[in-house]
Amino acid sequence: MATDSPAPPPPAVTRGEVARGAGLAGLSRAGALIEALAQPLYTRFFGIETYGLYVALWGAVSLVVNFIHLSVPVALQRLVPTHDEEAAHGAVKLSLIIAILPASIIALIITLNAQWVASFFSAAADDARRLPTAISLFAWALPLWAFIETATGAARARRAFGPEIRLRIFWEQIARILFATGFFLAGATNNGLVVAHLCSLTMTALLCVPLLGRYYKLGLLLRAPLPKGLVRELLVTGIALLPSNLSRRALIDAPPLVLNLLLPGSRGAAAAGLFEIARKISTVPLIVRQAFQYVLGPLSSAQAHVDRAQVAPLYHFASRVSTALVVPLSGLLIFAAVDILSLYQPRAAAALPLLYILVTARAIEAIVGPASTIVEMIGHRALPLLNSFIAIALWIGLAWWLAPDGGAHGMAWAIAIATVASTYAATLELQISDGLQPFDRKLFQGLGLALVGVALMAGAEYLLHGPFRFAVILALWAATSWLTLRFGLTRGDREALGGLSRRLKLV
Repeated sequence: MATDSPAPPPPAVTRGEVARGAGLAGLSRAGALIEALAQPLYTRFFGIETYGLYVALWGAVSLVVNFIHLSVPVALQRLVPTHDEEAAHGAVKLSLIIAILPASIIALIITLNAQWVASFFSAAADDARRLPTAISLFAWALPLWAFIETATGAARARRAFGPEIRLRIFWEQIARILFATGFFLAGATNNGLVVAHLCSLTMTALLCVPLLGRYYKLGLLLRAPLPKGLVRELLVTGIALLPSNLSRRALIDAPPLVLNLLLPGSRGAAAAGLFEIARKISTVPLIVRQAFQYVLGPLSSAQAHVDRAQVAPLYHFASRVSTALVVPLSGLLIFAAVDILSLYQPRAAAALPLLYILVTARAIEAIVGPASTIVEMIGHRALPLLNSFIAIALWIGLAWWLAPDGGAHGMAWAIAIATVASTYAATLELQISDGLQPFDRKLFQGLGLALVGVALMAGAEYLLHGPFRFAVILALWAATSWLTLRFGLTRGDREALGGLSRRLKLV
């Protein structure tokens, strides 16, 4: 069969399918939650400066990988659902080549020039002496991460969201904690965190091989042809998505790296560590939004192939659930922030104002749901590029202005403003271009209830003290979340949540 022959139109996607996929994807993204819980261990084991240097190195790895793979793992979510099996396997094969080959070459170059690369990073005196060794080792995270990104992207293109649960939580994150603990107990307190990360990535990459074999025929992957039309389609789609994907990763990975490069010595390492502590905690409410992003990417692409108007109810559903869950959760993180940071070493308390800024931005962003992902997946070419420019230009301008003097605090403001601006730009674009918008009576009803609950949490934080204060805030969060789900969703929304809705007595 010709590679450009489209597969039969996919069946209509229901809110139930979105909810099930989002639940599974949310569990897979809960790896970020485990990372947030692991942070107190990492900072107590290795110190804030060493942790800050580690996150700067990982930020560099992630940015390089997301640039060199040309967003082909995301492009697969457009191509695989709309092509026959031979073309789908060819697209995955080409994606693996594009991602892994240049990553391996760059890793080799960095390893051979580790001393020179180390001169660009800021580190405490003890870390600086061991930094070239750490860089020569950690460079090989590049091909490992490139393979993991592509393999899991290929699985998501099959609408398979559950497998990442095992890979991203029970293997990658849990293994990292175990390796880091082992290296700490063995006395490797400098490069131990870097080596632990590398070990966990190696384990995850090995497990990605049977993951590919579950959803694709490995033999066909090896022998699948790569016709010019397929190569061109994959590259054009990936490169079109590259600016938005790279800008999204830049807003996550670049700030600690920039802080490390911008500020000298241990000050740069500490600023990166403090920023990452606040950022990682702020990703907890983002898990809900990212879950719908992961699911609505391939699903909205499939629906747009049939009827773009069918994306609207999925968009409304995702936005209502995102608002109902994220706004109360953000209130909990803000008003229980002192208790959360008490788990870290005492110096981590300096991350408190950064946490306020970043979590508030996540709450504002969540109200409009996965607008940015839908803009990308329903065929727009120029709009993702425009949104990427808005995000990156705002971030660079504000970081240039605020970070040299404000350090991590200035960087938090730069990231918060850039993230919210680009997300709301995507929302406006969907309204103008496709008549899609997230707002309706139920969303505003849920938002109003959420804001009342957040106000009550603020009152409890101001009036109460000690463990009782935390218990009251936690109870208010639970009650607010239930009310927003009960009265901020339609009956159809609540029924789509399946067993969760029945257990919580929402229907």
